Amino acid sequence: MLHLRLITPADRTDDVVRLIERTVGTTHLVVLPGAARNPAGDVVMCDVAREAGDELIGALRASGLDRTGSIAVENIDLSLSRRADKAEEEAPGEGADAVLWEHLAEATHEESTLSVTYIAFLAIATMIAACGVVLDNAILIVGAMAVGPEFGPLAGLCTGVVQRAPRLALRSLNALLVGFAVALVVTVGFTYFMDAVDLFTKVRLEAERPNTNFIYRPDAFSFVVAVLAGVAGTLSLTSAKSGALVGVAISVTTVPAAANAAVAFAFTEYQQAWGSTEQLLLNLLGIVLAGTLTLLAQKRLWARQRERTARAGRAWPGRAKARRS
Repeated sequence: MLHLRLITPADRTDDVVRLIERTVGTTHLVVLPGAARNPAGDVVMCDVAREAGDELIGALRASGLDRTGSIAVENIDLSLSRRADKAEEEAPGEGADAVLWEHLAEATHEESTLSVTYIAFLAIATMIAACGVVLDNAILIVGAMAVGPEFGPLAGLCTGVVQRAPRLALRSLNALLVGFAVALVVTVGFTYFMDAVDLFTKVRLEAERPNTNFIYRPDAFSFVVAVLAGVAGTLSLTSAKSGALVGVAISVTTVPAAANAAVAFAFTEYQQAWGSTEQLLLNLLGIVLAGTLTLLAQKRLWARQRERTARAGRAWPGRAKARRS
């Protein structure tokens, strides 16, 4: 279930209330006249089944409430109510399959912002991975994968493409390009420093490295794993199961490939540097392609669900509500 807290101008409250009442899957409707001060107006609260949330939020935005008032949405972790159970039963589809596009766009917008924190995390992750490739230490590689924040911009790019939001797509692409460029430069400098203090050596980089040589030797499995990770990561975002993102982060070779490229470039091992760059690009391409196709498939499947519901006479926001027995 989702909890909506709305601030509405006094002259729009009745319209908003009617919209909520017409929506199958809503319950616990509360109206507090004159309770809001900034902006001034009424406060309207309700709970809505997740599978009906996107349509209701979209209808509220279409009415201009996000400009004249406020729309706040929260996840309800626990709701002990027979009315809530009934609302979820009446709402078409399954909550786990529903995509809250407004929430997804907002989340990916925040995650894809080119900030000092984002660059710091990406640079630190790349330097940890650099230690891992020189020491041939798989544990450090896994740790670097978990620290890397690059999936946020990748998800933002996919969302921007599917939702036709060029600003989000460009913001995400900028975060990816600038972030990795800065991380590479910082890691090259880090490599020079570690070489100067005799902690990194070219001999170690040129060794067989059985635990980490896959990083600069891309193959078909690299693309397959990236595609699967892109699907899993996108599903974890759209279903609000963020725990799965950790598994996604440690299954793709983006940060380690960037680290190996930087270290190899610093030691003039250009063949390794090029192989690592190929690995990086292959992983990025696989994730973006899979994420975009997954979102398109979810969008299409949910549209078909709405069509079946409409043919069955069930109500979505803006439609006349079927009479309940």
